[in-house]
Amino acid sequence: MLALVDVNSFYASCEQVFRPDLRGKPVVVLSNNDGCVIAASPEAKALGLPMWRPAFESLPLLKQHGAAVFSSNYPLYGDMSRRVMETLATLTPALEVYSIDEAFLHMPDTASDLYAYGRHIRERVRQWTGLPVGVGVAPTKALAKAANRAAKRGGGDQICVIADERARIDCLRNMDVADIWGIGKRIAARLRHRGVHTAWDFTQLSDDWVRRELTVTGLRLKRELEGAPQAKLEIDPPAKKMIGTAKSFGTNLSDKTLIREALAWYVAETGEKLRRQNRLAGYLTVFLETNRFRPDDPQYVNQTGLRLPVPTSDTPELSRHALLAFERIFRPGYRYKKVGIWLSDLTVPRAVQQNLFDPPAHRDRSGTLMRVVDRVNRRYGKATLRTASAGFRREQWKLRQEHLSPRYTTRIDELLEVRS
Repeated sequence: MLALVDVNSFYASCEQVFRPDLRGKPVVVLSNNDGCVIAASPEAKALGLPMWRPAFESLPLLKQHGAAVFSSNYPLYGDMSRRVMETLATLTPALEVYSIDEAFLHMPDTASDLYAYGRHIRERVRQWTGLPVGVGVAPTKALAKAANRAAKRGGGDQICVIADERARIDCLRNMDVADIWGIGKRIAARLRHRGVHTAWDFTQLSDDWVRRELTVTGLRLKRELEGAPQAKLEIDPPAKKMIGTAKSFGTNLSDKTLIREALAWYVAETGEKLRRQNRLAGYLTVFLETNRFRPDDPQYVNQTGLRLPVPTSDTPELSRHALLAFERIFRPGYRYKKVGIWLSDLTVPRAVQQNLFDPPAHRDRSGTLMRVVDRVNRRYGKATLRTASAGFRREQWKLRQEHLSPRYTTRIDELLEVRS
């Protein structure tokens, strides 16, 4: 049996952990640049608050009900996710981290009472992290997803176990076809046109029709919902094919030097990610765009890529090539909203083809330098050591975060203070 465990209203719940006074009250989290609502506590959802609506349209309603509003605090959420996954790893012989707030796990063979063990999972995660989770238990991944959704829909202790045929049929009959894992809006509309309105209806379709209309992927999904496992847990996640970052500026920029500094900062972030994953990049792409939501401004979007002479994770080398690529696509006279970098064609160091004009001694020195930079930045804070091209004017282009909470678990100077 498998369990899908996911954190309820993850971003909002992370904020409530360190603000007990907000438990039971409406809490929302905004997207980058405080643009729109992307997460809400159950109390906020009960207000009829739509997700992804521009924040300024929702603020009157939130203010009326005394809701707490937060900017996205990704360092906090990432660290809380790590704590949840480490907690779950103590409860199972095998764990697959599926996303930042959910994971599949094998139920131990010793768990004779699956419902009781689901309660044990909830209690331990709550005790060790302060976060509430829902637990869906079933023999396949797709059914575990369905059970998890049923657990949250049913309220109560938010645990659902599909251990027999009757429980499977009941769960699928009460599940809308659009809520099936992997069924999007367009496919759901096609299925409804055929008279398929529930997950149970979907399992009653013929295998031939499903394979013809939804390919082999749809057929595997149908069989999973029928209780026949088609996908194993991915204990070792596959290596990433691409690493990058792209964030909107806090305000539209026309100053070329500021945009260059932002790009150099993002290059340093992606370089550090590469080294943490022991990967080298062979191809680099830089893109630049204006604000498409400002139709009164001239619009411009462009990108360019280049192959690196030798795959690398060296930040100064990546910065040099990225800034050269930036020069190719920058055009004056526009107000830019975003710049970004993507690194692809990733490989491990031992698989690199050397270059005749790139002596190994140079690679050894750059590797030593990057290890020192990473060690200093981990100890004293992000960008304590940086390339000169990243500059010191981040306040002029960084994300707008007017409602940012402290990074309670990752910054020593932002630790929670308790007074008696």
